[in-house]
Amino acid sequence: DHRKLRIFDDNTSGSTKKGVIIQGLEELPVHNAMDAIGLLQKGSERRRVAATKCNDKSSRSHAIFSITVHTKEATPEGEDLIKVGKLNLVDLAGSENIGRSGAENRRAREAGLINQSLLTLGRVINLLVEGVAYIPYRDSKLTRLLQDSLGGHTKTCIIATVAPTRMDMEETLSTLDYANRAKSIKNQPQVNQRMTKKALIKEYAAEVERLKRELLATREKNGIFLPPESYQQLLSESQNHKDSAHEIRAQLEKAEATLEASTARYTQCTELLERTTAKLHQTEQTLQETDEKLGTTTEHLEQARVSLNEQLALAEAYADGESHVDGV
Repeated sequence: DHRKLRIFDDNTSGSTKKGVIIQGLEELPVHNAMDAIGLLQKGSERRRVAATKCNDKSSRSHAIFSITVHTKEATPEGEDLIKVGKLNLVDLAGSENIGRSGAENRRAREAGLINQSLLTLGRVINLLVEGVAYIPYRDSKLTRLLQDSLGGHTKTCIIATVAPTRMDMEETLSTLDYANRAKSIKNQPQVNQRMTKKALIKEYAAEVERLKRELLATREKNGIFLPPESYQQLLSESQNHKDSAHEIRAQLEKAEATLEASTARYTQCTELLERTTAKLHQTEQTLQETDEKLGTTTEHLEQARVSLNEQLALAEAYADGESHVDGV
């Protein structure tokens, strides 16, 4: 199947919001694990694989298997509460060295596209680890589909498969480095919101009514119609504006955080300066008191020296007098 995969943003709100919508994708109900495994096997059979020099059954396409789970709980009042969760199982296509795999012509182009897709995923992972404000999820369909699993509100588990042989050491090191960077991403998991059965049915009914109105407008041609190229261009421009606004908002938040940190540092420096100034004033006052004490001590010392000299002079005079008397 060579049909182009078309992805649209889901503009609905509430628990029925799916994040992204894939044109032509069908959601099938299952009631037990075996039903889900059966659908998984059907999808696996349709998956594109090919033999290469590196792998007899090399995956030539990515696979995403999504399960939406509805759980029901009863409140003490007897009202049903519905909680909706989603499980995504993702198997990435094999990334192989084109020269070693022996891929040629169409297979070589196919391998190049796979490697480009994985390279975009790696770039998104690097930017998430670095904490960059704007993440280019829309650069590839794979990253757009996995957006909530990469830095979003879900719990993510990554399994890296490697080969034990020495000849595959380069691929093994690359895979381990890939996984090591990916595990550094910090998600912010959120508990799924519980809704009453009535509220959930009301949301689905509102979505059905919206779709009916859009379908009726298409049939009666009383809405706004554009050529597909113009419509896609309009969507692209709108998304670019949203991305720009998001980037500007992120930059503003970063600037505010920097300003807040600078203000905090300024406050700390001001407090430190005030404490240092107070200590300096106290030291100057202590030095002045010490100078005064030193001056007083010097004065007393001078008086004591003068008194001592006087006493020595008197003692010498007294001794001379006694000597003179003894001679007479």
